[in-house]
Amino acid sequence: MVSAGFLYPGYSAEADYPAIERALRGSGPGEVSLPVVHTLMREDAHRVDALLDIGGADVLGEGARALRRMGVRSAVWACTSGSFVFGWEGAAEQVAGVREAAGVPASSTSFAFVHAARALGLTRVAVAATYPADVAERFVAFLAHAGIEVVALSCRGIVTAAEVGTLGRDEVLAFVAANDHPDAEAVLVPDTALHTVSWLDELEARVGKPVLTANQVSVWEGLRLASGPGGLTPRTGLGRLFAVPADVSAGPAGAGQGRHTWQL
Repeated sequence: MVSAGFLYPGYSAEADYPAIERALRGSGPGEVSLPVVHTLMREDAHRVDALLDIGGADVLGEGARALRRMGVRSAVWACTSGSFVFGWEGAAEQVAGVREAAGVPASSTSFAFVHAARALGLTRVAVAATYPADVAERFVAFLAHAGIEVVALSCRGIVTAAEVGTLGRDEVLAFVAANDHPDAEAVLVPDTALHTVSWLDELEARVGKPVLTANQVSVWEGLRLASGPGGLTPRTGLGRLFAVPADVSAGPAGAGQGRHTWQL
């Protein structure tokens, strides 16, 4: 069994993880386990100071040690804003701390977006963010560091993860479609508090291009790191990201070998 573990802040869209586990079970060979450890959220706010606290070393270290006791083969900090808000170098240090505490290859949702974009050959994207603008702009800067240009940024301005988690299918489909851009090769939706995995194919059908969402890329990254030299087996029903081969090996902080070079 391939077991990828996830550190998830608080409670909002954690149901995406058992949902994608069920989808993976029905779409290809091999057994997959996606255990989730809920980490401490002292304040639910898409605000820089609160996000720095959510992604602090003390909080993640405790969660990572819990994943280690579960015997997972990889660990992902499943929070986009709580990783990119630290900047590129700070997010890399954050992942290194998770890797040390969990004892397995580790990554975060922010780096997962970069790796997923590279796997699909994307260089120009639109971002449909639920965050306030000042937070979303930090994601744009993070992507720019990796050579990914954001040609359009939209911000819904929602402050709490709890509110984001209440958005349903119709609202998510409409939000993503309304914030596509003709120059974008894909639409990125960076919030693990947003339910998306049950509608990935619908989202892509609506915009006619790849849609990368936070919980989707987090699981893809965790499985990529846990799968070893054989890489990921292509799967259906989970968007184009899961449908293409990702022939990479697990390595420290998301590095690996194969068709793509994975660097933090």
